[in-house]
Amino acid sequence: MATRTITLDPVTRIEGHLRIDVEVDGDRVAQAWSSAQMWRGIEVIMRGRPPQDAWAFAQRFCGVCTTVHAISSIRAVEHALGVEIPLNAQFVRNIMIAQHSVQDHIVHFYHLAALDWVDLVSALQADPRKTARLAQDFSAWPGNSETEFKAVQDRLRAFVQSGRLGIFGSGYWGHPAMKLSPEQNLMILAHYLTAFDFQRKAAQAVAVLGGKNPHIQNLVVGGVATALNLENMATTNLERLVLLRGLLEESRAFVQQVFYPDLLAIAGAYKEWFGLGAGVTNFLAVPEFPEDGVNSRFALGGGIIQDGNLDGHRVLQNHADQEIINGIEESVARAWYEDSKPAHPWQAQTRPQPGEFKADGKYSWCKAPRLAGQPVQVGPLAQILTNYAAGNPRVQSLVNETNGFLGIRIKDYLSTMGRFVARAIRTRIMADLSLEYVDKLIQNLGAGDSTYANPTEIPRGEFRGVGFHEAPRGSLSHWIVIQNQKIENYQAVVPTTWNASPRDEQGVPGPYEASLAGTPIADPEKPLEVLRTLHSFDPCIACAVHAINPAGEEIVQVKVQ
Repeated sequence: MATRTITLDPVTRIEGHLRIDVEVDGDRVAQAWSSAQMWRGIEVIMRGRPPQDAWAFAQRFCGVCTTVHAISSIRAVEHALGVEIPLNAQFVRNIMIAQHSVQDHIVHFYHLAALDWVDLVSALQADPRKTARLAQDFSAWPGNSETEFKAVQDRLRAFVQSGRLGIFGSGYWGHPAMKLSPEQNLMILAHYLTAFDFQRKAAQAVAVLGGKNPHIQNLVVGGVATALNLENMATTNLERLVLLRGLLEESRAFVQQVFYPDLLAIAGAYKEWFGLGAGVTNFLAVPEFPEDGVNSRFALGGGIIQDGNLDGHRVLQNHADQEIINGIEESVARAWYEDSKPAHPWQAQTRPQPGEFKADGKYSWCKAPRLAGQPVQVGPLAQILTNYAAGNPRVQSLVNETNGFLGIRIKDYLSTMGRFVARAIRTRIMADLSLEYVDKLIQNLGAGDSTYANPTEIPRGEFRGVGFHEAPRGSLSHWIVIQNQKIENYQAVVPTTWNASPRDEQGVPGPYEASLAGTPIADPEKPLEVLRTLHSFDPCIACAVHAINPAGEEIVQVKVQ
Protein backbone atom coordinates (compact mmCIF):
# COMPACT_ATOMS: atom_id res chain seq x y z
CA MET A 1 0.00 0.00 0.00
CA ALA A 2 1.37 3.41 -0.99
CA THR A 3 2.36 6.11 1.48
CA ARG A 4 -0.13 8.96 1.73
CA THR A 5 -0.59 12.10 3.80
CA ILE A 6 -3.81 12.89 5.64
CA THR A 7 -4.51 16.46 6.79
CA LEU A 8 -7.05 17.21 9.53
CA ASP A 9 -7.68 20.95 9.46
CA PRO A 10 -9.23 22.02 11.70
CA VAL A 11 -9.26 19.33 14.36
CA THR A 12 -12.69 19.73 15.94
CA ARG A 13 -14.03 19.35 19.47
CA ILE A 14 -11.11 21.30 20.93
CA GLU A 15 -10.52 24.92 21.94
CA GLY A 16 -8.77 26.82 19.16
CA HIS A 17 -7.49 25.89 15.71
CA LEU A 18 -5.22 22.90 15.30
CA ARG A 19 -4.00 21.27 12.10
CA ILE A 20 -2.57 17.77 12.11
CA ASP A 21 -0.79 16.14 9.18
CA VAL A 22 -0.04 12.42 9.34
CA GLU A 23 1.97 10.38 6.89
CA VAL A 24 0.38 6.95 6.62
CA ASP A 25 2.48 4.03 5.48
CA GLY A 26 0.24 1.05 4.78
CA ASP A 27 -2.36 1.09 7.53
CA ARG A 28 -0.37 2.94 10.22
CA VAL A 29 0.89 6.45 10.89
CA ALA A 30 4.61 6.76 10.20
CA GLN A 31 5.09 10.36 11.36
CA ALA A 32 3.02 13.44 12.18
CA TRP A 33 3.18 17.23 12.29
CA SER A 34 1.26 19.36 14.81
CA SER A 35 0.47 22.90 13.69
CA ALA A 36 -1.16 25.57 15.83
CA GLN A 37 -3.04 27.75 13.36
CA MET A 38 -3.71 30.87 15.43
CA TRP A 39 -1.74 33.40 17.45
CA ARG A 40 -2.46 35.47 20.56
CA GLY A 41 -1.32 38.90 21.70
CA ILE A 42 -1.83 38.93 25.45
CA GLU A 43 1.90 39.17 26.25
CA VAL A 44 2.11 42.40 24.27
CA ILE A 45 -0.96 43.78 26.02
CA MET A 46 0.71 43.06 29.37
CA ARG A 47 3.82 45.15 28.80
CA GLY A 48 3.81 48.45 30.63
CA ARG A 49 0.83 47.59 32.82
CA PRO A 50 0.77 47.37 36.63
CA PRO A 51 1.77 43.87 37.79
CA GLN A 52 -1.19 43.70 40.19
CA ASP A 53 -3.53 43.80 37.17
CA ALA A 54 -1.80 41.03 35.22
CA TRP A 55 -4.04 38.21 36.47
CA ALA A 56 -7.19 39.86 35.11
CA PHE A 57 -5.70 40.15 31.61
CA ALA A 58 -4.03 36.73 31.76
CA GLN A 59 -7.41 35.00 32.03
CA ARG A 60 -8.05 36.12 28.46
CA PHE A 61 -5.38 33.77 27.13
CA CYS A 62 -8.27 31.38 26.66
CA GLY A 63 -12.05 31.22 26.82
CA VAL A 64 -11.97 27.84 28.56
CA CYS A 65 -8.87 27.80 30.78
CA THR A 66 -9.60 31.11 32.49
CA THR A 67 -9.25 30.45 36.22
CA VAL A 68 -5.95 28.63 35.75
CA HIS A 69 -4.27 31.60 34.09
CA ALA A 70 -5.49 33.92 36.83
CA ILE A 71 -3.99 31.63 39.49
CA SER A 72 -0.69 31.19 37.68
CA SER A 73 -0.40 34.92 36.97
CA ILE A 74 -1.07 36.04 40.54
CA ARG A 75 1.43 33.46 41.79
CA ALA A 76 4.07 34.88 39.43
CA VAL A 77 3.77 38.34 41.00
CA GLU A 78 3.69 36.90 44.53
CA HIS A 79 6.79 34.82 43.81
CA ALA A 80 8.61 37.86 42.44
CA LEU A 81 7.85 39.88 45.58
CA GLY A 82 8.09 37.08 48.15
CA VAL A 83 4.51 37.55 49.38
CA GLU A 84 3.00 35.25 52.03
CA ILE A 85 -0.60 34.15 51.48
CA PRO A 86 -3.15 33.82 54.32
CA LEU A 87 -4.37 30.28 54.86
CA ASN A 88 -7.99 31.21 54.16
CA ALA A 89 -6.97 32.63 50.79
CA GLN A 90 -5.15 29.41 49.91
CA PHE A 91 -8.26 27.40 50.76
CA VAL A 92 -10.50 29.67 48.66
CA ARG A 93 -8.11 29.40 45.72
CA ASN A 94 -7.83 25.63 46.17
CA ILE A 95 -11.60 25.19 46.06
CA MET A 96 -11.81 27.19 42.83
CA ILE A 97 -8.88 25.30 41.31
CA ALA A 98 -10.41 21.91 42.15
CA GLN A 99 -13.91 22.75 40.96
CA HIS A 100 -12.63 24.33 37.76
CA SER A 101 -10.88 21.00 37.13
CA VAL A 102 -14.07 19.03 37.79
CA GLN A 103 -16.00 21.20 35.33
CA ASP A 104 -13.21 21.04 32.74
CA HIS A 105 -12.82 17.27 32.94
CA ILE A 106 -16.56 16.61 32.69
CA VAL A 107 -16.76 18.75 29.55
CA HIS A 108 -13.69 17.12 28.04
CA PHE A 109 -14.80 13.54 28.52
CA TYR A 110 -18.42 13.82 27.48
CA HIS A 111 -18.58 16.74 25.08
CA LEU A 112 -15.14 16.80 23.48
CA ALA A 113 -13.88 13.21 23.47
CA ALA A 114 -16.57 10.59 24.19
CA LEU A 115 -17.98 10.60 20.67
CA ASP A 116 -14.67 9.20 19.42
CA TRP A 117 -15.65 6.00 21.23
CA VAL A 118 -19.46 6.14 21.29
CA ASP A 119 -21.49 5.38 18.16
CA LEU A 120 -24.45 7.70 18.52
CA VAL A 121 -26.59 6.09 15.80
CA SER A 122 -25.98 2.60 17.20
CA ALA A 123 -27.85 3.66 20.34
CA LEU A 124 -31.08 3.52 18.29
CA GLN A 125 -30.79 -0.28 18.32
CA ALA A 126 -30.43 -0.52 22.11
CA ASP A 127 -32.94 -2.11 24.46
CA PRO A 128 -33.61 0.55 27.16
CA ARG A 129 -34.37 -2.15 29.74
CA LYS A 130 -31.02 -3.88 29.15
CA THR A 131 -29.33 -0.47 29.18
CA ALA A 132 -30.81 0.25 32.62
CA ARG A 133 -29.58 -3.10 33.94
CA LEU A 134 -26.12 -2.45 32.53
CA ALA A 135 -25.94 1.02 34.07
CA GLN A 136 -27.25 -0.18 37.43
CA ASP A 137 -24.51 -2.82 37.51
CA PHE A 138 -21.99 0.04 37.40
CA SER A 139 -23.56 2.39 39.95
CA ALA A 140 -26.64 3.41 41.94
CA TRP A 141 -27.10 6.67 40.05
CA PRO A 142 -30.86 7.49 40.26
CA GLY A 143 -31.02 8.49 36.59
CA ASN A 144 -30.11 4.99 35.41
CA SER A 145 -33.70 3.94 34.74
CA GLU A 146 -35.43 2.31 31.81
CA THR A 147 -37.76 5.31 31.57
CA GLU A 148 -34.84 7.75 31.30
CA PHE A 149 -32.99 5.73 28.68
CA LYS A 150 -36.17 5.23 26.63
CA ALA A 151 -36.82 8.98 26.67
CA VAL A 152 -33.28 9.71 25.46
CA GLN A 153 -33.56 7.09 22.72
CA ASP A 154 -36.85 8.63 21.53
CA ARG A 155 -35.26 12.07 21.40
CA LEU A 156 -32.34 10.66 19.44
CA ARG A 157 -34.63 8.89 16.98
CA ALA A 158 -36.58 12.08 16.28
CA PHE A 159 -33.31 13.93 15.87
CA VAL A 160 -31.92 11.40 13.35
CA GLN A 161 -35.18 11.14 11.41
CA SER A 162 -35.25 14.90 10.98
CA GLY A 163 -32.05 14.63 8.93
CA ARG A 164 -30.62 17.62 10.80
CA LEU A 165 -27.88 16.22 12.99
CA GLY A 166 -26.28 19.58 13.72
CA ILE A 167 -23.02 19.16 15.63
CA PHE A 168 -23.31 15.37 15.21
CA GLY A 169 -23.61 15.56 11.42
CA SER A 170 -19.97 14.82 10.64
CA GLY A 171 -19.49 12.04 13.18
CA TYR A 172 -17.87 8.78 12.11
CA TRP A 173 -20.96 6.70 12.88
CA GLY A 174 -20.63 3.03 11.94
CA HIS A 175 -16.83 3.30 11.79
CA PRO A 176 -15.17 -0.15 12.02
CA ALA A 177 -13.15 1.00 15.03
CA MET A 178 -16.34 1.52 17.11
CA LYS A 179 -16.80 -1.38 19.55
CA LEU A 180 -19.39 -0.50 22.22
CA SER A 181 -22.67 -2.39 22.30
CA PRO A 182 -25.87 -0.47 21.46
CA GLU A 183 -26.75 -0.49 25.18
CA GLN A 184 -23.37 0.94 26.17
CA ASN A 185 -23.76 3.61 23.50
CA LEU A 186 -27.22 4.58 24.77
CA MET A 187 -26.02 4.67 28.38
CA ILE A 188 -23.16 7.05 27.70
CA LEU A 189 -25.24 9.16 25.31
CA ALA A 190 -27.84 9.70 28.06
CA HIS A 191 -25.07 10.68 30.47
CA TYR A 192 -23.63 12.99 27.78
CA LEU A 193 -26.84 15.02 28.09
CA THR A 194 -26.92 14.84 31.89
CA ALA A 195 -23.33 16.06 32.04
CA PHE A 196 -24.39 19.51 30.87
CA ASP A 197 -26.23 20.05 34.16
CA PHE A 198 -23.38 18.91 36.36
CA GLN A 199 -20.60 20.79 34.63
CA ARG A 200 -22.83 23.83 35.19
CA LYS A 201 -23.01 23.08 38.91
CA ALA A 202 -19.22 22.91 39.09
CA ALA A 203 -18.96 26.23 37.25
CA GLN A 204 -21.52 27.73 39.62
CA ALA A 205 -19.41 26.62 42.58
CA VAL A 206 -16.43 28.52 41.17
CA ALA A 207 -18.65 31.58 40.71
CA VAL A 208 -19.85 31.50 44.34
CA LEU A 209 -16.30 32.33 45.43
CA GLY A 210 -14.91 33.95 42.31
CA GLY A 211 -17.77 36.34 41.61
CA LYS A 212 -18.39 34.96 38.12
CA ASN A 213 -17.37 32.15 35.82
CA PRO A 214 -15.57 32.21 33.48
CA HIS A 215 -13.10 34.97 34.37
CA ILE A 216 -13.12 35.04 38.16
CA GLN A 217 -13.00 38.45 39.84
CA ASN A 218 -11.69 37.79 43.34
CA LEU A 219 -7.89 37.68 43.24
CA VAL A 220 -5.48 40.22 44.67
CA VAL A 221 -1.72 40.07 45.11
CA GLY A 222 -1.42 38.56 48.57
CA GLY A 223 -4.69 36.66 48.75
CA VAL A 224 -8.29 36.99 47.62
CA ALA A 225 -10.93 39.72 47.64
CA THR A 226 -13.54 37.26 48.93
CA ALA A 227 -14.54 38.78 52.26
CA LEU A 228 -14.96 35.95 54.80
CA ASN A 229 -17.00 36.01 57.98
CA LEU A 230 -19.24 33.16 59.08
CA GLU A 231 -21.77 35.48 60.74
CA ASN A 232 -21.79 38.60 58.53
CA MET A 233 -24.58 38.73 55.93
CA ALA A 234 -22.52 41.05 53.71
CA THR A 235 -19.68 38.56 53.28
CA THR A 236 -19.12 34.96 52.31
CA ASN A 237 -20.73 33.55 55.43
CA LEU A 238 -21.75 30.15 56.71
CA GLU A 239 -24.98 30.16 54.70
CA ARG A 240 -23.06 30.84 51.50
CA LEU A 241 -20.52 28.13 52.30
CA VAL A 242 -23.31 25.62 52.97
CA LEU A 243 -24.75 26.46 49.52
CA LEU A 244 -21.29 25.95 48.04
CA ARG A 245 -20.87 22.64 49.82
CA GLY A 246 -24.16 21.40 48.40
CA LEU A 247 -23.01 22.15 44.85
CA LEU A 248 -19.73 20.33 45.50
CA GLU A 249 -21.54 17.28 46.83
CA GLU A 250 -23.76 17.15 43.73
CA SER A 251 -20.85 17.36 41.31
CA ARG A 252 -18.89 14.74 43.28
CA ALA A 253 -21.83 12.33 43.15
CA PHE A 254 -21.95 12.70 39.36
CA VAL A 255 -18.21 12.13 39.07
CA GLN A 256 -18.25 9.03 41.29
CA GLN A 257 -21.46 7.43 40.01
CA VAL A 258 -21.54 8.44 36.34
CA PHE A 259 -18.33 9.91 34.92
CA TYR A 260 -15.88 7.43 36.44
CA PRO A 261 -18.01 4.31 35.66
CA ASP A 262 -18.60 5.49 32.07
CA LEU A 263 -14.88 5.95 31.55
CA LEU A 264 -14.21 2.47 32.92
CA ALA A 265 -16.82 1.05 30.51
CA ILE A 266 -15.04 2.63 27.55
CA ALA A 267 -11.58 1.65 28.79
CA GLY A 268 -12.71 -1.95 29.30
CA ALA A 269 -14.15 -2.16 25.79
CA TYR A 270 -11.10 -0.63 24.08
CA LYS A 271 -8.25 -2.21 26.04
CA GLU A 272 -6.05 -2.36 22.93
CA TRP A 273 -5.69 1.41 23.30
CA PHE A 274 -3.56 0.84 26.40
CA GLY A 275 -0.92 -0.26 23.91
CA LEU A 276 -1.13 2.76 21.60
CA GLY A 277 -0.24 6.44 21.73
CA ALA A 278 2.56 6.50 24.32
CA GLY A 279 4.74 8.99 22.45
CA VAL A 280 7.01 11.07 24.69
CA THR A 281 7.47 9.28 28.01
CA ASN A 282 9.23 12.09 29.84
CA PHE A 283 6.73 13.65 32.27
CA LEU A 284 6.50 16.85 34.29
CA ALA A 285 4.03 17.80 37.01
CA VAL A 286 4.32 20.61 39.56
CA PRO A 287 3.07 20.50 43.18
CA GLU A 288 -0.48 21.76 43.65
CA PHE A 289 -2.92 22.70 46.41
CA PRO A 290 -0.69 24.62 48.82
CA GLU A 291 -1.60 24.18 52.48
CA ASP A 292 0.52 26.88 54.06
CA GLY A 293 1.23 30.54 53.36
CA VAL A 294 4.66 30.10 51.78
CA ASN A 295 3.89 27.28 49.32
CA SER A 296 6.07 24.69 51.03
CA ARG A 297 3.40 22.00 51.69
CA PHE A 298 1.05 20.64 49.02
CA ALA A 299 -1.74 18.05 48.90
CA LEU A 300 -0.43 16.72 45.59
CA GLY A 301 3.26 16.62 44.82
CA GLY A 302 5.16 17.24 41.63
CA GLY A 303 7.90 15.40 39.88
CA ILE A 304 9.91 14.59 36.78
CA ILE A 305 9.92 11.16 35.11
CA GLN A 306 12.35 10.29 32.33
CA ASP A 307 11.77 7.56 29.75
CA GLY A 308 8.75 6.25 31.63
CA ASN A 309 10.94 5.11 34.54
CA LEU A 310 8.81 5.62 37.64
CA ASP A 311 11.46 4.10 39.91
CA GLY A 312 13.90 6.83 38.93
CA HIS A 313 11.49 9.74 39.26
CA ARG A 314 12.59 13.03 40.82
CA VAL A 315 10.29 14.66 43.36
CA LEU A 316 9.61 18.41 43.08
CA GLN A 317 8.95 19.61 46.61
CA ASN A 318 7.75 23.12 45.85
CA HIS A 319 7.50 25.88 43.24
CA ALA A 320 10.96 27.22 44.04
CA ASP A 321 12.73 24.18 42.57
CA GLN A 322 15.62 25.55 40.55
CA GLU A 323 15.73 22.63 38.12
CA ILE A 324 12.44 23.62 36.57
CA ILE A 325 12.89 27.39 37.04
CA ASN A 326 16.24 27.35 35.24
CA GLY A 327 15.71 24.33 33.00
CA ILE A 328 12.82 25.51 30.82
CA GLU A 329 13.56 26.95 27.39
CA GLU A 330 11.47 27.42 24.26
CA SER A 331 12.65 26.69 20.73
CA VAL A 332 11.37 28.46 17.60
CA ALA A 333 13.35 26.40 15.07
CA ARG A 334 10.16 25.05 13.47
CA ALA A 335 7.75 27.81 14.49
CA TRP A 336 6.74 30.98 12.65
CA TYR A 337 9.07 33.34 14.51
CA GLU A 338 12.39 34.93 13.70
CA ASP A 339 15.19 32.43 14.16
CA SER A 340 16.92 32.54 17.53
CA LYS A 341 18.51 30.19 19.98
CA PRO A 342 16.26 28.47 22.54
CA ALA A 343 15.42 31.05 25.19
CA HIS A 344 14.38 31.02 28.83
CA PRO A 345 10.93 32.65 29.33
CA TRP A 346 12.35 35.59 31.29
CA GLN A 347 14.61 36.42 28.32
CA ALA A 348 12.28 35.33 25.53
CA GLN A 349 11.43 37.71 22.70
CA THR A 350 8.54 36.79 20.45
CA ARG A 351 9.09 38.16 16.94
CA PRO A 352 6.60 36.61 14.53
CA GLN A 353 7.53 35.68 10.98
CA PRO A 354 4.37 34.38 9.27
CA GLY A 355 4.90 31.79 6.57
CA GLU A 356 3.53 28.78 4.76
CA PHE A 357 3.22 25.29 6.20
CA LYS A 358 6.47 23.48 5.40
CA ALA A 359 6.84 20.00 6.83
CA ASP A 360 10.62 20.23 6.47
CA GLY A 361 10.74 23.81 7.78
CA LYS A 362 8.48 26.04 9.88
CA TYR A 363 4.90 24.92 10.30
CA SER A 364 3.31 26.16 13.55
CA TRP A 365 2.60 29.21 15.69
CA CYS A 366 3.37 27.05 18.72
CA LYS A 367 6.85 27.21 20.18
CA ALA A 368 8.62 24.06 21.40
CA PRO A 369 9.25 24.09 25.18
CA ARG A 370 11.95 21.81 26.46
CA LEU A 371 13.08 20.86 29.98
CA ALA A 372 16.84 20.38 30.14
CA GLY A 373 16.72 20.09 26.35
CA GLN A 374 14.13 17.29 26.34
CA PRO A 375 10.42 17.25 25.34
CA VAL A 376 8.08 16.36 28.18
CA GLN A 377 4.46 15.34 28.35
CA VAL A 378 2.26 17.19 30.80
CA GLY A 379 -1.32 16.63 31.94
CA PRO A 380 -3.34 14.45 34.33
CA LEU A 381 -1.25 11.43 33.37
CA ALA A 382 1.95 13.20 34.46
CA GLN A 383 0.38 14.24 37.77
CA ILE A 384 -0.99 10.78 38.52
CA LEU A 385 2.24 8.99 37.58
CA THR A 386 4.52 11.31 39.59
CA ASN A 387 2.31 11.11 42.68
CA TYR A 388 1.92 7.35 42.35
CA ALA A 389 5.70 6.98 42.10
CA ALA A 390 6.15 9.22 45.15
CA GLY A 391 3.78 7.08 47.23
CA ASN A 392 0.93 9.57 47.60
CA PRO A 393 -1.69 7.40 49.40
CA ARG A 394 -4.68 9.19 47.85
CA VAL A 395 -3.38 8.59 44.33
CA GLN A 396 -2.11 5.08 44.94
CA SER A 397 -5.44 3.96 46.39
CA LEU A 398 -7.46 5.14 43.39
CA VAL A 399 -4.93 3.86 40.84
CA ASN A 400 -4.85 0.43 42.47
CA GLU A 401 -8.67 0.33 42.60
CA THR A 402 -8.87 1.23 38.92
CA ASN A 403 -6.15 -1.23 37.91
CA GLY A 404 -7.92 -4.03 39.72
CA PHE A 405 -11.19 -3.33 37.95
CA LEU A 406 -9.66 -3.07 34.47
CA GLY A 407 -6.96 -5.70 34.89
CA ILE A 408 -4.15 -3.32 33.94
CA ARG A 409 -0.77 -2.30 35.37
CA ILE A 410 0.80 1.08 35.93
CA LYS A 411 2.92 0.76 32.77
CA ASP A 412 -0.30 0.55 30.72
CA TYR A 413 -0.99 4.19 31.57
CA LEU A 414 1.70 5.19 29.05
CA SER A 415 -0.89 5.25 26.29
CA THR A 416 -3.88 6.97 24.74
CA MET A 417 -6.34 5.18 27.04
CA GLY A 418 -4.02 5.72 29.99
CA ARG A 419 -4.43 9.46 29.59
CA PHE A 420 -8.22 9.08 29.78
CA VAL A 421 -8.07 6.83 32.85
CA ALA A 422 -5.62 9.16 34.60
CA ARG A 423 -7.96 12.11 33.95
CA ALA A 424 -10.88 10.18 35.45
CA ILE A 425 -8.84 9.40 38.55
CA ARG A 426 -7.79 13.03 38.80
CA THR A 427 -11.42 14.14 38.55
CA ARG A 428 -12.34 11.99 41.53
CA ILE A 429 -9.46 13.51 43.50
CA MET A 430 -10.49 17.06 42.52
CA ALA A 431 -14.08 16.40 43.64
CA ASP A 432 -12.86 15.09 47.01
CA LEU A 433 -10.41 17.95 47.55
CA SER A 434 -13.11 20.54 46.84
CA LEU A 435 -15.13 19.35 49.81
CA GLU A 436 -12.11 18.92 52.05
CA TYR A 437 -11.03 22.52 51.49
CA VAL A 438 -14.51 23.87 52.18
CA ASP A 439 -14.44 22.04 55.51
CA LYS A 440 -10.93 23.32 56.27
CA LEU A 441 -12.02 26.86 55.42
CA ILE A 442 -15.04 26.64 57.73
CA GLN A 443 -12.89 25.15 60.48
CA ASN A 444 -10.24 27.85 60.16
CA LEU A 445 -12.84 30.63 60.17
CA GLY A 446 -14.55 29.03 63.16
CA ALA A 447 -11.24 29.10 65.03
CA GLY A 448 -11.20 32.88 64.71
CA ASP A 449 -8.94 33.43 61.68
CA SER A 450 -10.81 35.64 59.20
CA THR A 451 -7.81 37.02 57.29
CA TYR A 452 -8.18 36.61 53.53
CA ALA A 453 -5.54 38.97 52.08
CA ASN A 454 -2.10 40.32 52.84
CA PRO A 455 -2.22 43.81 51.25
CA THR A 456 0.84 44.25 49.04
CA GLU A 457 2.29 47.30 47.33
CA ILE A 458 4.49 46.92 44.25
CA PRO A 459 7.94 48.37 45.12
CA ARG A 460 10.28 50.10 42.73
CA GLY A 461 13.19 48.13 41.30
CA GLU A 462 13.49 44.98 39.20
CA PHE A 463 11.85 41.70 40.21
CA ARG A 464 11.39 38.38 38.45
CA GLY A 465 8.84 35.77 39.26
CA VAL A 466 7.22 32.59 37.99
CA GLY A 467 3.81 31.25 38.85
CA PHE A 468 3.45 27.47 38.53
CA HIS A 469 0.08 25.76 38.54
CA GLU A 470 -0.96 22.18 37.77
CA ALA A 471 -3.94 22.97 35.55
CA PRO A 472 -6.47 20.47 34.12
CA ARG A 473 -4.33 20.05 31.00
CA GLY A 474 -1.02 19.96 32.89
CA SER A 475 1.83 22.12 34.12
CA LEU A 476 1.29 25.82 33.48
CA SER A 477 3.75 28.63 34.20
CA HIS A 478 3.56 32.40 33.86
CA TRP A 479 6.82 34.34 33.85
CA ILE A 480 7.02 38.02 34.73
CA VAL A 481 9.76 40.66 34.79
CA ILE A 482 8.80 43.76 36.79
CA GLN A 483 10.71 47.00 36.29
CA ASN A 484 9.84 50.06 38.40
CA GLN A 485 6.27 48.98 39.16
CA LYS A 486 5.47 48.06 35.55
CA ILE A 487 5.55 44.82 33.58
CA GLU A 488 8.73 44.73 31.51
CA ASN A 489 8.27 41.25 30.03
CA TYR A 490 5.61 38.54 30.30
CA GLN A 491 5.55 35.01 28.93
CA ALA A 492 3.31 31.98 29.46
CA VAL A 493 4.43 28.39 28.94
CA VAL A 494 1.17 26.49 28.90
CA PRO A 495 0.28 22.78 28.91
CA THR A 496 -0.72 22.59 25.26
CA THR A 497 2.50 24.35 24.27
CA TRP A 498 4.39 21.47 25.86
CA ASN A 499 2.19 18.80 24.29
CA ALA A 500 1.47 20.35 20.87
CA SER A 501 5.02 21.55 20.28
CA PRO A 502 6.57 21.15 16.84
CA ARG A 503 9.98 19.64 16.30
CA ASP A 504 12.99 21.41 17.82
CA GLU A 505 16.52 22.16 16.51
CA GLN A 506 17.40 18.48 16.71
CA GLY A 507 14.25 17.45 14.87
CA VAL A 508 12.80 15.82 17.99
CA PRO A 509 8.99 15.78 17.80
CA GLY A 510 6.67 16.98 20.54
CA PRO A 511 4.20 14.74 22.43
CA TYR A 512 1.28 15.01 19.96
CA GLU A 513 3.54 14.18 17.06
CA ALA A 514 5.34 11.32 18.81
CA SER A 515 2.13 9.80 20.16
CA LEU A 516 0.57 9.43 16.70
CA ALA A 517 3.42 7.35 15.29
CA GLY A 518 2.26 3.75 14.93
CA THR A 519 -1.45 4.55 15.18
CA PRO A 520 -3.52 2.12 13.07
CA ILE A 521 -5.82 3.67 10.46
CA ALA A 522 -8.80 1.52 9.45
CA ASP A 523 -10.25 4.03 6.98
CA PRO A 524 -8.00 6.85 5.66
CA GLU A 525 -11.09 8.85 4.70
CA LYS A 526 -12.27 8.75 8.33
CA PRO A 527 -9.14 8.92 10.53
CA LEU A 528 -11.00 8.41 13.80
CA GLU A 529 -7.99 6.81 15.44
CA VAL A 530 -5.94 9.99 15.05
CA LEU A 531 -8.65 11.97 16.83
CA ARG A 532 -8.76 9.49 19.69
CA THR A 533 -5.13 10.05 20.58
CA LEU A 534 -5.25 13.82 20.03
CA HIS A 535 -8.36 14.22 22.17
CA SER A 536 -6.73 12.19 24.95
CA PHE A 537 -4.51 15.24 25.56
CA ASP A 538 -7.52 17.63 25.64
CA PRO A 539 -5.96 20.17 23.23
CA CYS A 540 -6.47 23.86 23.98
CA ILE A 541 -4.73 25.78 21.24
CA ALA A 542 -5.94 29.26 22.22
CA CYS A 543 -3.37 29.48 25.01
CA ALA A 544 -0.70 27.36 23.31
CA VAL A 545 0.48 29.89 20.76
CA HIS A 546 2.37 33.10 21.28
CA ALA A 547 2.33 36.84 20.91
CA ILE A 548 2.38 39.00 17.85
CA ASN A 549 4.97 41.71 17.20
CA PRO A 550 6.22 43.37 20.42
CA ALA A 551 6.72 46.60 18.47
CA GLY A 552 3.02 46.71 17.66
CA GLU A 553 3.64 46.67 13.92
CA GLU A 554 0.99 45.40 11.53
CA ILE A 555 1.59 41.77 10.62
CA VAL A 556 -1.41 40.67 8.61
CA GLN A 557 -4.54 42.07 7.00
CA VAL A 558 -7.76 40.12 6.67
CA LYS A 559 -9.96 40.93 3.70
CA VAL A 560 -13.50 39.74 3.07
CA GLN A 561 -14.47 39.62 -0.59
